[in-house]
Amino acid sequence: MTNLPLLSLLIGLPLVGALILGLGQLKEQARTIAIGLSTIQLGLLGYIYSAFDTQSGLFEFNESHNWFSISLGSMGQFMSKYTLGVDGLSISLILLTGLITWVALWNSTEIKEKLSTYYALVLLLNASIIGCFLAKDLFLFYVFFEFMLLPMYFLIGIWGGPRRNYASLKFFIYTLVGSLFILVVMLGMGLAYVDPYETALLNGLIRPEQSFNVDALHAVQSMILSQEIATASMVHSFDMQALSDLNNVQITSILHPSSGWLLAGMSAREWGFWLLFIGFAIKLPMVPLHTWLPDAHVEAPTPISVLLAGVLLKIGAYGWLRITIPFFQAEAIASANILAGLGALSIVYGAYNALAMTDLKKLVAYSSVSHMGFVLLGIAAFTAEGWQGAIFQTISHGVLSALLFLMVGVLYSRTGNREIDSYSGLVTLMPRFTVISGIAIFASLGMPGFSGFIGEFFSLMGAFTSPFVHQGMAIFGALGLVLGAGYLLWTFQKIYLGKLFLKNTDWYLPDLTNLELVSLFGLGIISILLGIYPGLLFELSDKFVTTLLK
Repeated sequence: MTNLPLLSLLIGLPLVGALILGLGQLKEQARTIAIGLSTIQLGLLGYIYSAFDTQSGLFEFNESHNWFSISLGSMGQFMSKYTLGVDGLSISLILLTGLITWVALWNSTEIKEKLSTYYALVLLLNASIIGCFLAKDLFLFYVFFEFMLLPMYFLIGIWGGPRRNYASLKFFIYTLVGSLFILVVMLGMGLAYVDPYETALLNGLIRPEQSFNVDALHAVQSMILSQEIATASMVHSFDMQALSDLNNVQITSILHPSSGWLLAGMSAREWGFWLLFIGFAIKLPMVPLHTWLPDAHVEAPTPISVLLAGVLLKIGAYGWLRITIPFFQAEAIASANILAGLGALSIVYGAYNALAMTDLKKLVAYSSVSHMGFVLLGIAAFTAEGWQGAIFQTISHGVLSALLFLMVGVLYSRTGNREIDSYSGLVTLMPRFTVISGIAIFASLGMPGFSGFIGEFFSLMGAFTSPFVHQGMAIFGALGLVLGAGYLLWTFQKIYLGKLFLKNTDWYLPDLTNLELVSLFGLGIISILLGIYPGLLFELSDKFVTTLLK
C-alpha cells in the first residue's frame, strides 16, 4: 500500500471522475459515481491519517517527478517539478476537504438538471483544492489555485439563484485579481532565487545518489553568495523550500535584503509580502476584500455554499502559513500589528453586519467573515498558541460553517424562504432540527465544549501574549465574541423558541430526513469531539508550528 502514489491518487481519483462525468454519457449514474469516488478518497485519507508520523515535523508520503526545464541563456536554467507532500499543516486540511466534499455530494439532492456536469465540476473542484494543499512546488500550487476558479464560477453561475451571473462574475474577478498578485511575486522570486540542490547537481558538486545534508547546502549557498558559480550555471526553480530560505536569493537581485531598491518608500521584499498577503486575503476573505462572499453564498445552492465556506476559504489561511510568511518572514513580523488590526476589524465588522441581516444565509455568510478574522489575528501573533489557535479555528470553522449552511438549506428546501422573521417556534414542529441547530449555534458562538471555543480562545490568547502585537488589537477582536453571541442567540430564539408562527400557513415542515439527520448530527458530533479532545488537531500541527516559528 505504501508503494502506491497515495497523494497523486487523492488528486487523480476525482480528476478522472470529473473527466468521465464531463462527457455527459452517465447522467443517471453521475451521483453514484461521484459519491463512490469521494468515499474511496475518504478511505485513502483515513489511511494517510493513520500512518502519519506526528513527531517527524517533515513532509511525508513524498512524490517527486521532473515536470519541465527551460534554458534562460545567460540567466541559467529554470525548472519545475511535480512534487507533493503532506505535513502537519496540510494533513488536517486535506481531511477536512475530503469530508466536506463527501457531505456536500450526499446533500446535492436539490440539483435536478445537468447532473453529470454538476458532479463533474464538484469533483474537479475537490481535485484542485487537494492539489493546493499537497503541492510543494509554487508553480504547481498556482496551477491548482487557478483551476479552482472555473468549477466554482460555473457551479454558482449555472445552478445559483436569480442573481447568479452577477455573483459568479464578482467571485471570478476578485479571485483573479488576487491570483495576478500572487503570479507577479511568483515570477519575481523564481528568477531571483537559486535552487541550491539542482545547482549543485548541474555543476557536479554532488551526485544524484548522494545525500544533500546541511553542510553541503551551506557550501553551495556560500558559493552562490560569493558568485563563485557563474550565473549561466545556476538553476532556478519554484521549490517552496528553496524559496523559503533567504540564503538562496542572488545578491544582485532587488529581492535581496541589501539591494536598496525602493518604490513608494517600500522595498521589493515589502511589496512582495503585501502582494502575496492581499492575494490570499481575498480568498479568506478579509475585510475590506470580503464583498464577493455574501453575494456568492446567497446565490449558490446549499451544497456549493457548504464547499465554499467549509473548504475554499481555507486556501487563504493556508497560503499565508505555507507561502507568504515563510517567504517573507522579517516583513511579516514587522507588519504584525497591521495584520492583527485587520483580523480584529474582520471579526467585529463581520459580526456587526450579521446583526443587521434578516436573510439567514447572509447572516451565516457574514459570520464566516467574522470567524475567519480570528485566524488572521492568531497568525499575526507569531506565537505557538496563536498559530495553533489559527489552524484549529480554520478546521473548526470548516465543520461549523458547513453545518450552518446545511441548516439554512433544510428550511429553504421546505419553504423557499430564508427570512428570519418568517419563522418562530419551530421546536414544536421540528424538535430534532432544533437540537442540531442549537448545537451549531452554540458551537459557533464559542461555548466551551465545542470546537469554536478552542480556536477562538487560543487565537486570542496568542494575540494577548504576543511580543509583536499590541494588546488593544486582541481586546478589540474579543468584542466580536459579544456581538457573535448577540446575533446567534437572537436568531435561535426568534426561529425556534416561542409561539409557533409560519409566514405562510401552507408550508409543510417535516422534521429531518435520515440523510439530513446523519449529515447535520455527524458534523455536530465532530465539533463536540474536537472541543473535548482538541489534542486530535493540536498534535497534528505541533511540529509544523514549532519548526516554522524557530
